[in-house]
Amino acid sequence: MPKITFIGAGSTVFAKNLLGDILGFPELADSQISLFDIDPERLRTSEIVARKVGQALGAHPTVEATTDRRRALDGADYAICMIQVAGYKPGTVIDFEIPKQYGLRQTIADTLGIGGIMRALRTIPVLLSVCRDMEELCPGVTFLQYVNPMAMNCWAISRASTVKTVGLCHSVQGTAMQLAADIGVPFDEINYTCAGINHMAFYLRFERDGQSLYPLVRRVVEEGRVPDWNRVRYEMFTRLGYFVTESSEHFSEYVPWFIKRDRPDLIDRYNVPLDEYIRRCEDQIAGWHQMRAQFESDAPVEVHRSHEYGSLIIHSLETDQPRVVYGNVPNRGLIDNLPPGCCVEVPCLVDRNGVQPTKIGALPPQLAALMQTNINVQSLAVEAALTGRRDHIYHAAMLDPHTGAELSLEQIWSLVDDLIAAHGDWLPEYR
Repeated sequence: MPKITFIGAGSTVFAKNLLGDILGFPELADSQISLFDIDPERLRTSEIVARKVGQALGAHPTVEATTDRRRALDGADYAICMIQVAGYKPGTVIDFEIPKQYGLRQTIADTLGIGGIMRALRTIPVLLSVCRDMEELCPGVTFLQYVNPMAMNCWAISRASTVKTVGLCHSVQGTAMQLAADIGVPFDEINYTCAGINHMAFYLRFERDGQSLYPLVRRVVEEGRVPDWNRVRYEMFTRLGYFVTESSEHFSEYVPWFIKRDRPDLIDRYNVPLDEYIRRCEDQIAGWHQMRAQFESDAPVEVHRSHEYGSLIIHSLETDQPRVVYGNVPNRGLIDNLPPGCCVEVPCLVDRNGVQPTKIGALPPQLAALMQTNINVQSLAVEAALTGRRDHIYHAAMLDPHTGAELSLEQIWSLVDDLIAAHGDWLPEYR
């Protein structure tokens, strides 16, 4: 049975979902599960949950929990990463509050923008440290990387490590389900091809029985049925002709058009939820103790299969059952009009031969051009993380679409200085 290591297992709910997916396969029901986290209390809760998930499914995994990362990784066949470096406090709070002093507002701040840049700079060194451990202790491991900012993290790993890595997100399949509901077509009747970069991939083909469903998506707009929470994405659809994968609140901060301090009417028109990630974190923290008490009680846990790709990849690699998933991988001849080596999100065939990305060719030029504005930022943030050059942090912020649209160059330099100072030891030294 394979050894499957969870890095950041104190993310109990996400770990529970993935464990349920994995142990729900009979071929994986007796897996060795190693749970690692730096927080022993959360780790203890996750260990209890892991054993309960096994009981609920009639599985018999071997479960260990440890705060020793090297022990957890030793001999692992698969490693699943779900860490958040610096946590909600101080990390996320810093990413929101200091930019706000400059009038720069954000929604999620974990993928692009100044918040995404800083999140990458404190996360990439930790991920590379994990990869160095894996290169030594489990060189054949498959690394399933769930941590944002996905593209920057995976790009850095592909440049600085030999570990087999695929970045995983749920935006492709999640958005397809949302669109299916909007147009009234059963999800299991829909076929699609999607490609681009993480959180900015587009459905190049969205069909049923060989017929495009985009006319039905246009009808949602024409009939005034656009969901209030999804106005940004439908606006982009009308402008670009293709539907984007990531949520409206995420997408609003990847571009310069929706969050403007001198245009508060845009916030209302597109229903952009400023400080949304702060709100979600506060709600999660408020409910954690109640959730923890329930997890640690004698009550059984309910297990339902999620739509995450992680368990499907492991099952296909172990059993040779072929599947197609969407993965974030280096652009090695996959998308012709995006830069070589950047991190792209494309369909991947998975079987015993590994995770095999599909060549897409050229994207529609307007889509590739829009993605390039985000790739510019990603490349400079990765360069800063790998070289230790402080100037590239300024350059990344300067070229960020939302930051550049709101702040002067002087303000951007000052903002970066303030953020680096506030992060303190959470960042390495930059020269």
